[in-house]
Amino acid sequence: MAKSAILEKKSMSHLLKAVAHLVQLPKNHMWLDYDEEADVLYVHFEDQPTSTRSQIRDDGVILDYKGRRLVGVTILEASQR
Repeated sequence: MAKSAILEKKSMSHLLKAVAHLVQLPKNHMWLDYDEEADVLYVHFEDQPTSTRSQIRDDGVILDYKGRRLVGVTILEASQR
């Protein structure tokens, strides 16, 4: 099996494991961006979210709100989770 096929199979396995969790979120639309250099995953619940306030949790997760509505989540050290 070619190396690219192995990577593709492994990536698909990771994606399928994540799907079971993603579909349980209370949002129907999500945009994901991963910054490999900073190891930060951005999850947006709006196409172009603009937050009015943020709350950082003790576990390195930042919740972004527009008023009372959650518009995004930033996960620091994403690859270590």
